[in-house]
Amino acid sequence: MMSDWREHATTDLSTEFEGAVARETIERYLGDAVAHLEAVSSVHKFVPIFAVRIARERAQALAQAEGLVPKSKPEVLFVCVHNAGRSQMAAVLTHTLSGGRVNVRSAGSAPAAEVNSAVAAAMEELGMDLSQAFPKPLTDEAVRAADVVITMGCGDTCPIYPGKSYEDWEVADPACQPLEVVREIRADVRERVLQLLDRLNVPARGES
Repeated sequence: MMSDWREHATTDLSTEFEGAVARETIERYLGDAVAHLEAVSSVHKFVPIFAVRIARERAQALAQAEGLVPKSKPEVLFVCVHNAGRSQMAAVLTHTLSGGRVNVRSAGSAPAAEVNSAVAAAMEELGMDLSQAFPKPLTDEAVRAADVVITMGCGDTCPIYPGKSYEDWEVADPACQPLEVVREIRADVRERVLQLLDRLNVPARGES
């Protein structure tokens, strides 16, 4: 039997995506999200909040991929194995430096339980908050909705989808690294993001 919060979430999301995503699909997305989060998270009280966010993101991506929801801005997907470091850095930098003029998603082929604490600290130094971010699993919908898919150290675990603009960024892994090394990785990712925005013809906020 479905719990009360899942029933309410299913109804709310079904209303939000009425005509674009079926209720049964919403139910499946929520179920998948709960199963994933309960397997990796030690703080189960946050499962409902994060599950709804995952299901909403998947529904939005599916609707975009199917052409049922128009795209108003470029869509970029960052993928790394754990979605706990490099891809989280790239996502928040892209969102911030673009001034929200790029829609950004990030995901992992084998997502971790939480964002790397050193990565969160390094981004906080720039005033970029990762406190509400969490690793999310890579889904077909996210790749299909993206205009640009950027892999970051995934190797063969990241699928290749024809028709997408694909890039592979060879960025050092911040896992188990001290903050000073993570700062260097942050600088590398930031420069790559600025180059990406230039290719997308999106002016970088605060850059001359």
